[in-house]
Amino acid sequence: MRLASYRTAGRDSYGIVRDDGILDLGSRMPGMPDLMAAIAAAALPENLFAGEASDLATADVTWTIPVPRPEKIWCIGVNYADRNAEYKDGTAPPKYPSLFCRTPSSFVAHGASLERPKVSSQLDYEGEIVLVIGKAGRHVPRETAMDHVFGYTLCNEGSVRDWLHHGKFNVTQGKNFDRSGALGPWIVMRSGAGDDRPFELTTRVNGEVRQHETTDRLMFPFDYLIAYLSTFATLKPGDLIVTGTPTGAGARFDPPRWLKPGDVVEVEVPRIGCLSNTVVDEA
Repeated sequence: MRLASYRTAGRDSYGIVRDDGILDLGSRMPGMPDLMAAIAAAALPENLFAGEASDLATADVTWTIPVPRPEKIWCIGVNYADRNAEYKDGTAPPKYPSLFCRTPSSFVAHGASLERPKVSSQLDYEGEIVLVIGKAGRHVPRETAMDHVFGYTLCNEGSVRDWLHHGKFNVTQGKNFDRSGALGPWIVMRSGAGDDRPFELTTRVNGEVRQHETTDRLMFPFDYLIAYLSTFATLKPGDLIVTGTPTGAGARFDPPRWLKPGDVVEVEVPRIGCLSNTVVDEA
């Protein structure tokens, strides 16, 4: 089941995305004003309202970020096997994940414009799979870690490369420019995602494949990330774990291939969906 947040007829709502349109849940689930509330209440069984007709065409909505107001957005760096070698610094594979946080305001939704900031021309793409936490937990063992996953969405974890090096020990600045990344288009519930086999992730710029990888190449798999993060922080419903990008970002070309206004970036995983955004200059 695909679940999305959106704006329609002047109101924010959420619903089930079907092949023939959208079944609006905001009008059917009193006391649960948004998708975050419904996830936290465990109120979204797989066949919810299965016999009812869709209410809206997808053309009638403006997509919004799938999980409104996530408390935590954890981002994992250098998590595919070839990414460490891409740095060409001779280091061994890392013992623990690289980790940073992003703010909700650094993301836009599916179909919205990504902004290249005034202060840099080095906006880059990073296609990633996102875990959406559905059940709270602390000190979660790997054996039961996936029980805490509600579902999956996609991310273009847009980065402003020259600003990643402003601080001596962090990349936070270059990862948090307003509207530099994207999340969406919706959440696919884990029960319908077929995650017993690897996901195949592709990033395209103007139709050209730039990144292509499968999740069996992750150095730190999904269950490990949940166990590791929950060692020091309580995971809560609606928290997002952005699990890492493959090789092929624009910075790794010679010369680098930065995003420019008019470029269309697509991040696709067949069993999840396709996140698409066009680049504009910051106003």
